[in-house]
Amino acid sequence: MDLREKAGQLPLVPGVYLYKDSGGRVIYVGKAKSLRLRVRSYFSEDRQADVKTGTLLSEACDIDYILVDNEKEALALENNLIKQYKPRFNILLRDDKTYPYIKLTHEKYPRVYVTRRLRKDGSTYYGPYFPANLAHRLVHFIHRHFLVPSCKVDLTRFHPKPCLQFHIHRCLGPCVEGLTTDEIYASAVRDVKLFLEGRHGDLADVLRARMETASQEMRFEEAAALRDLLSTVEEIEQRQKMAAVRGDDVDIFACYSEPPLVAVNLFHLRNGQIVDRRELFWEDQVEFDEAQLFSSLLTQIYLDQQYIPAEIHVPVDFEDREALEELLSEKRNRRVEIRTPQRGQKKALLSLVQTNAKHSFDARFRVLKPSSRAIQEALEDALNLPGAPARIECFDISHIQGTDKVASMVVWEEGRMKKSDYRKFIIRTVIGNDDFASMREVVTRRYSRLKEEGKPMPGLVLIDGGLGQLHAAADALMTLGISDQPLASIAKREEIIYVYGQEDEPVVLDRFSPILHLIQSIRDEAHRFAVTFHRSRRNARQLTSELEAIEGVGKKTVQKLLKHFGSSELVRAASEDQLAAVVGRTAARRVRAHYEPQPELPVL
Repeated sequence: MDLREKAGQLPLVPGVYLYKDSGGRVIYVGKAKSLRLRVRSYFSEDRQADVKTGTLLSEACDIDYILVDNEKEALALENNLIKQYKPRFNILLRDDKTYPYIKLTHEKYPRVYVTRRLRKDGSTYYGPYFPANLAHRLVHFIHRHFLVPSCKVDLTRFHPKPCLQFHIHRCLGPCVEGLTTDEIYASAVRDVKLFLEGRHGDLADVLRARMETASQEMRFEEAAALRDLLSTVEEIEQRQKMAAVRGDDVDIFACYSEPPLVAVNLFHLRNGQIVDRRELFWEDQVEFDEAQLFSSLLTQIYLDQQYIPAEIHVPVDFEDREALEELLSEKRNRRVEIRTPQRGQKKALLSLVQTNAKHSFDARFRVLKPSSRAIQEALEDALNLPGAPARIECFDISHIQGTDKVASMVVWEEGRMKKSDYRKFIIRTVIGNDDFASMREVVTRRYSRLKEEGKPMPGLVLIDGGLGQLHAAADALMTLGISDQPLASIAKREEIIYVYGQEDEPVVLDRFSPILHLIQSIRDEAHRFAVTFHRSRRNARQLTSELEAIEGVGKKTVQKLLKHFGSSELVRAASEDQLAAVVGRTAARRVRAHYEPQPELPVL
């Protein structure tokens, strides 16, 4: 039975259909109010003239389907199947930027983390937060005022002494017996929950009662700290009340396309103000359908997102808009509207987003040079960093089977490589081939000196390598008492970026991503600098051993030659007069005699 006949036998009910190729792989997933009518439409002359549809039908060998009760269920199931199979003929959500959440773990002593991946692990997730660094600011606020940490210490057992975070009053110290109690820690966690849930009024009442009790019991220092925290919480509550009067939450979409290239911009308005912008790109939309793009895009974004705004503005209407509105309203428990503004301020905002989509298209596909600040902010978003890094220091190790071990550090600052700050390291304490120990030594030497000199740490430390090198660098920093330094590594071949503290959520950037290109260029420069230094050390060692073997040439003469010529090739190529100008005629004649083969004597 061919596909056309099979399509004619599908039921006239809502469902999801799946096109499969000869290998049984799903190559397209679609939804329909009536499966038979929708799938049969693919075989009309108009649809087959479409390049994408024609290619799909030429590769498809089978049609499968799943029945559902209504169009809303079809939307949800289609979204899940697209994420599961990633069919190449569907419009897939590809994004260098995801939303940050705050994760409150489910353990005896809960901790808080910034994360971009929601997991079913028993933890409680709050967010998403705009802009991205807001989540980091809130977590720092929690450390400072509620003393609930983000550490990676094993809290299932006690340790002999606390880390630096306890000593600088950023943690209650549950890792050491006697520093806190279960009741005190549980109370701090309850405060954190009230704060993250936005129940600032309830939190203020709790803090006020606790402050009065402390004051009555003459614990004045504790009462003063509670008073300051109460003042901050009340100020946050007043800001929220004022913001709520200004306006509702709206997400605005617009796009610019020159098929097969497409750029989409998403602006987030919160309380009437633009708080963040998101960019999305596609390189494979040969037959571009704007309505189909936004139908698929909105479904993929919002069905898996905890927070949904009251309004979503798009430049075109699409077929299943009403069903998606109803589904999102049920998920939000309040009315959600998807609109296409035609006039007034909302239309003006849509035009603004359209202008930015055109600029994003140019910056991405026409390779315009972005500003230094734009690069830093994009790095912050892509790697989920606490701030935009103005300076990156990148390390690499170079050796051959554990010999002539060296390391390099290169510096990227304010949009360019800063060669005056490059550094070379000779590995001194590591025996044999141990890249992890070598990385630990180099990072320790670099940042112990920085601490001694009182200089600031870089915005990001980048390691050339995988998880082993990353953890070696992290161990070195922790030994120095540096626990809040942004740290990442980029693994060769896979080009996966691991951010310390988020290793289970590696960053996989699109191969066209300018951020990936930047990180690769910094990594490649560190590798080039390390390899160059390694070769010079190896050549110098080989040259030294070779020259010292020449009869009548001492160590001082060898040092003069090395200092002046620098490499074995240049010494070999030097004439006797050039050598004599450095070490004298006698030594020069001996060096040239060593390198020049003696003429064979004739046989008599």
